[in-house]
Amino acid sequence: MSAYPLLDTIASPYDLRRLDRKQLPQLAQEMREFLIESVSKTGGHLSSNLGTVELTIALHYVFDTPKDRLVWDVGHQTYAHKVLTGRREGMAKLRMLGGVSGFPRRNESPYDTFGTGHSSTSISAALGMAIGARDRGEDKHVVAVIGDGAMTAGMAFEALNNAGVADANLLVILNDNDMSISPPVGALNKYLARLFSGHAFNAARRAGEKVLGVSPSLLEFAKRTEEHLKGMLTPGTLFEEFGFNYIGPIDGHDLDSLVPTLKNISELKGPQFLHVITKKGQGYKLAEADPVLYHGVSKFDSENGIQQGKGGGKLTYTQVFGDWLCDMAGQDARLVAITPAMREGSGMVRFAEEFPQRFHDVGIAEQHALTFAAGLACEGIKPVVAIYSTFLQRAYDQLIHDIALQNLPVMLAIDRGGLVGADGATHNGAFDLSYLTCVPNMLVMAPADENECRQMLTTAYFHDGPSAVRYPRGHGPGVPTRKELNTLPLGKGEIRRSGSRIALLAFGSLLASALDAGDMLNATVANMRFVKPLDHDLVKELAFGHDLLVTLEENAVIGGAGAEVARSLEDHGLGTRLLRLGLPDRFTEHGDSSTLLAQLGLDAASITERVKQAILE
Repeated sequence: MSAYPLLDTIASPYDLRRLDRKQLPQLAQEMREFLIESVSKTGGHLSSNLGTVELTIALHYVFDTPKDRLVWDVGHQTYAHKVLTGRREGMAKLRMLGGVSGFPRRNESPYDTFGTGHSSTSISAALGMAIGARDRGEDKHVVAVIGDGAMTAGMAFEALNNAGVADANLLVILNDNDMSISPPVGALNKYLARLFSGHAFNAARRAGEKVLGVSPSLLEFAKRTEEHLKGMLTPGTLFEEFGFNYIGPIDGHDLDSLVPTLKNISELKGPQFLHVITKKGQGYKLAEADPVLYHGVSKFDSENGIQQGKGGGKLTYTQVFGDWLCDMAGQDARLVAITPAMREGSGMVRFAEEFPQRFHDVGIAEQHALTFAAGLACEGIKPVVAIYSTFLQRAYDQLIHDIALQNLPVMLAIDRGGLVGADGATHNGAFDLSYLTCVPNMLVMAPADENECRQMLTTAYFHDGPSAVRYPRGHGPGVPTRKELNTLPLGKGEIRRSGSRIALLAFGSLLASALDAGDMLNATVANMRFVKPLDHDLVKELAFGHDLLVTLEENAVIGGAGAEVARSLEDHGLGTRLLRLGLPDRFTEHGDSSTLLAQLGLDAASITERVKQAILE
């Protein structure tokens, strides 16, 4: 007998909508068990997905998807959505090369109405869809599902501000799993949600507006009375002020509350706001107890959970940064650390515990994080902003206008530079060397190993101007880090292997592959270290002594470090042949990073072959 008898009957939302409502709790239970078992075998995001099982079922049960649009914010909570929309078999290769993405993708399914991976985009996209449907004369519902963390971002409030005055049918669902709001228990919460979403309440509201419209003062009094009544009962005043009809909060795990409330809302016009309370890791006690640990997981034993404390492996670059941060803070009281909601992911947990007054988690607010750091720098503070490469993209204007233009000593510790593997195109740090290097006053470094990363962090910290250290996800070659906080000579690379005819110029993470290729080619290998300022003297030296220069970088080949080497050769009137190897002009999909690098021609064997071909040309 199947472990999932009801889930086995669901190949699409059409099958789901044929079920009796009384069957939905069983389906939710089977879905939760399936997700735990599936993710334990593949890895992926777990806590967030366990928290949205009932909500996902209710949405597909009530709305006519894919005609009706569901827009998921961030998207790491969409595994149940993928299972219900015909991709259950594909979950066996979740986030693997050629398999199902861990995020919504428009080219993967018509049910994925908007691709995402970064936060706070859902309301803007959903409003665009709602306006588009209105202007085309189409009768469809558009729903944005956004978490309480994503709601802290400025973009979400920009969208709310626009949507509240737009003549469009839009439902925003706040999936609240962390805010300090009393749990919605008991019959009263259900009653209020149904009351505020139901026909009687809203018909009475419209009738009252019509009758009282002849007397503006009475109408205003009635509206204020309604607002005060709802304000006393629900925390929705803010969203009402934006122009939304606020409903909730309701229990996001109670299908008997979710389904009728959503059905009622589906018959309302204009901007609606539904507040649901959910619990990360719901239904899996280990994830409920530690939702952060089970947020993004590798393969694990579903019965016994994640086993910790095995240690002894190579340090990750994230750990190198975290250790350096604490060490430097111990020596310099001016150091202040900033993160946009990535304390754990950026390796700042120990720092936050040891230096709580000097730690600032500003929430999902990358733009604010950089300008906040700029303000601190103006007052003699030494801010260190820990941020993922792709998240820094969101604050590019602030980097240019607020930091670099004023030449302020703000240090960027940029994690996830280069390919990130399973998270795929939305999280690959493919462009940072390109978009950082073109900005005046910037210092840009890329370490080749763990100890060099520590040295570069120190170099950046003491630099009197904006600086960036860009390092990859995961571990390096395993070079032990030295306790000393030493700096590197500014703008100076080094020769790591001497050869003839061919010189490989490696920037950052590809040095190990360059050294292996250098052995096969008898090539000179240079660890360039600095993308900006580039070591022009070393470039000239290598150009004079070799027939072919080859630049290597885990960054877009357009505008990257190789482009800087080309510019240096041109500026010095040198005609030495140059082969630039890096990430191609397309988005790289999810999969194992080493496999992807080989496919892209950036492993040692591929580099060797490409150089040999270039020599023959």
